[in-house]
Amino acid sequence: MDLSEEEIEELAAVIPDLLGAYERIDELSASDPPVRYPDRESGSEPTADEDPLNAVIRTCTVEGSGSGVLEEYDVGLKDNVSLAGVEMTFGSDVMSGYVPEIDATIVTRMLDEGARITSKLNMENLAFSGSGEMSAYGHVLNPHDRDHLAGGSSSGSAAAVADGTVDVSIGGDQAGSIRIPAAWCGVVGHKPTHGLVPYTGILGLGRSFDHTGPLARSVRDCARVLEAIAGKDPLDPRQGAVPTQAYADAVASDPDPSDLTVGVLEEGFGHEQSEPGVDGTVEEALDDLADAGATVTEVSVPMHLDGLPIWNGIANEGTTATINGEGIGHFGNGYYDTDLMAAFAEARRENADRYPPTIKLVATLGEYLAEEYHSHYYAKAQNLSLDLASAYDETLADVDVLAMPTTPQTAHERIPDPSRLQILERAVNMLPNTAPFDVTGHPAISIPAGTSDGLPVGLMFVGERFDDATVLQAGRALEQRVE
Repeated sequence: MDLSEEEIEELAAVIPDLLGAYERIDELSASDPPVRYPDRESGSEPTADEDPLNAVIRTCTVEGSGSGVLEEYDVGLKDNVSLAGVEMTFGSDVMSGYVPEIDATIVTRMLDEGARITSKLNMENLAFSGSGEMSAYGHVLNPHDRDHLAGGSSSGSAAAVADGTVDVSIGGDQAGSIRIPAAWCGVVGHKPTHGLVPYTGILGLGRSFDHTGPLARSVRDCARVLEAIAGKDPLDPRQGAVPTQAYADAVASDPDPSDLTVGVLEEGFGHEQSEPGVDGTVEEALDDLADAGATVTEVSVPMHLDGLPIWNGIANEGTTATINGEGIGHFGNGYYDTDLMAAFAEARRENADRYPPTIKLVATLGEYLAEEYHSHYYAKAQNLSLDLASAYDETLADVDVLAMPTTPQTAHERIPDPSRLQILERAVNMLPNTAPFDVTGHPAISIPAGTSDGLPVGLMFVGERFDDATVLQAGRALEQRVE
């Protein structure tokens, strides 16, 4: 705007009266979600002997109700999940020293179901990478071969489950960040339907593609966690109607493979980055499932190959908007963590030079696209994501689940001092099968399917939105074949 002197004088006369409302807001106290289990300590950093994979940032003990579906379970939290009184780092030194005053909704729900929170887990710096080498607290080692990485961005969430540090963990998934490390570390990782699990009290990248969900050594344990955390939260502005299912019961007894119809997605194989050993291991696992009685048929969704470009169109500007919105944004009714917003706002203004290369790239590109093209590509990508979702839905009308490799390759080999360009390339070269389902919101699970050259390979099942139970059942049917 170019204001005239007259307009400036008029506004200057009116604004002081309006500011009185903000002074009154300062005088009022807003309600925060109550901390239901306040008996806790701030925790401590583990030693290298206690944490050989560098999966844990902080150990702690928060006891829950003592009974429920997660009774006797030790749970680790990705370090973007708020746990009151325990420092939260986001895997970054941009916001070091921030201590939440609330528990994330899913934390309260797990504690209500008998869980014990025992650790905050290492993660990629501000969550924007799939490799596992970008945390400000050091990279997370692969539990199967320490010359390789655990994957990201929920690096510690997968490694801590794989080596038994925790029974189950919570990860976050914006482009595959639950499923990638699950595949590379040889554990189960479930990305729930978008909106099924509340995100209140969790720092994300973009409200339309943020997901949080469980990692575990078995499908049944993933189902137990989902049973505890799924459902409507009035504090979460992203949720609409949230139909839930009996997830633990769905896999309590072993499913009959002959009841399962699997659509093997043609476009999920043979990517530029695909390793023949990965595609072959997944194909062999599906053959075993067919031998057990499942109907396994090839299907095609050509638009799947456009899923990653569509994700890019949404994620770059969406993440930039979240940064500009002080980590929370302006998204509608619900709870806004003002302490987190204040800490993020101060940190990004003082420490932006410490952003990891991926965030510097995204913020630069996102600002350019918004300013130069008026967010046209973001809006068009959001519209295209609806078409992509419909294409998957049309195919899922004829099969129970879609199947494909979780990632086209096994875990990245660890490089001692990667360049910034290497970091940027290795951060996103595993996304062609995972990222599309973050923007369409379909539930997806990664199941260990075997190994290639000694490293784990993940097989991904994808189902209809809010039918996570069927996805879990398909995962359990495969798990029975490879146990």
